[in-house]
Amino acid sequence: MIFSNILIYFVVIPLLMLGLLFLCRNMKQIRTVAVIGSTALLALSVYLIVDFLELRAAGNTDIMLYQASWMWFEPLNIHLAVGVDGISVAMILLSSIIVFAGTFASWKITPLPKDFFLWLILLSTGVFGFFISIDLFTMFMFYEVALIPMYLLIGLWGTGRKEYSAMKLTLMLMGGSAFLMLGILGIYYHSGPDGHLTMNILEISANNNISHGWQYFLFPITFVGFGVLGAMFPFHTWSPDGHASAPTAVSMLHAGVLMKLGGYGCFRVAIFLMPFAANELAWIFLILTGVSVVYGAFSACVQTDLKYINAYSSVSHCGLVLFAILMLSTTAMTGAVLQMLSHGLMTALFFALIGMIYGRTHTRDIRLMGGLMKIMPFLAVCYVIAGMASLGLPGLSGFVAEMTIFVGSFQNDDMFHRVFTIIACCSIVITAVYILRVVGKLLFGPVQDKHHLELTDATWWERLSAVTLIVCVAGIGCFPNWINEIIRESFMPIIEVLTK
Repeated sequence: MIFSNILIYFVVIPLLMLGLLFLCRNMKQIRTVAVIGSTALLALSVYLIVDFLELRAAGNTDIMLYQASWMWFEPLNIHLAVGVDGISVAMILLSSIIVFAGTFASWKITPLPKDFFLWLILLSTGVFGFFISIDLFTMFMFYEVALIPMYLLIGLWGTGRKEYSAMKLTLMLMGGSAFLMLGILGIYYHSGPDGHLTMNILEISANNNISHGWQYFLFPITFVGFGVLGAMFPFHTWSPDGHASAPTAVSMLHAGVLMKLGGYGCFRVAIFLMPFAANELAWIFLILTGVSVVYGAFSACVQTDLKYINAYSSVSHCGLVLFAILMLSTTAMTGAVLQMLSHGLMTALFFALIGMIYGRTHTRDIRLMGGLMKIMPFLAVCYVIAGMASLGLPGLSGFVAEMTIFVGSFQNDDMFHRVFTIIACCSIVITAVYILRVVGKLLFGPVQDKHHLELTDATWWERLSAVTLIVCVAGIGCFPNWINEIIRESFMPIIEVLTK
């Protein structure tokens, strides 16, 4: 029975929300459905984590827990196959937190609030489906389901050059999807001996049937396919424009969750299924991701638009995720997952606050703002906390993630890896420059526009959205061990195939 598996409900609940939203007739009903649905997803993800830890404590050492499979398309042996390990569970928790916070951040969305929430929930359906899938085809399908709504969400509800940004984002991500489709088909046709082909990731890894020559060809294609979504240099240009034009909740999901699909896919598909090529070719992508880290940070320093600053910051931080994965060590990979969580939460917080400030000041240009600490102290303090998390202040999630990455990366004792680790470390200093510059210009000093003196501070729903994310950022920063407990054993199968 399909509904006996807990993972299915991460797709069922959003689908129910979509059905109920169609029936809504006014804003109150829309908000009720969105709040109940997002709260249910958050509660379910918390329950999943507790149950997952109990199963691990009881001695269940399976690679994936809650595994189930239902035949979908027999001629190609495609299944709706689900299962999660610690990394998947952490990503599901991240997604549910951001969907919950994004619901309150979009409390007064106009125009067409019903249509907005319909597309937003469809996006979240794709995200949850991607993280629970262990079948390549269903992963790819949910990946596309997550991408398609972005075009309409930015094109209809965005700001600035929204049509251009929506088109650029969609075309570049569809280009990445084409690479990904080619990679998945290549993996499928070499997935099993004697023509016994499968799309199941665990079966493909166990069969170990992809020859070294084909791995050399398929690994770069697959990594680039996922790397485009992870904003890897030079395929990152869609991200700043997309972020800058997207409405608040979409920016939160886009940066907080959607970009994590890239890092997760590189980790789960490219490296896990093609370990030989990963060992041989990682250095090429290590150079590209190292450039992403530094380039993103430098680019953020020269921007004046709040969203562009945070968008280039995301390029840098997501580059750090891929950088850590390519180090191919347990510690660095642990740091990569922590960075995905940390960046997801703090970037969602950044975009939520930027949306709230923009809704009041009607500008995102830091040169036209100042003295906001006196006018809206709650939002200002929240912005400072987000900034401190971004530059890696101890006690917040950014510190735990970045320290783990740098320590794990430096464990590689050859000169090449250590030089690039040092270069990546320099990005922390550059991050401090643009964060402190923005905080100084935005929050302190004289008020630039006298009309800003009449502005109000955050409403209750805005406070709830911001506080939810701050609690999570501080929770990971102060108590990182529970996350480590969740993800620790998930790397063993990957390290085993890499060291064979």
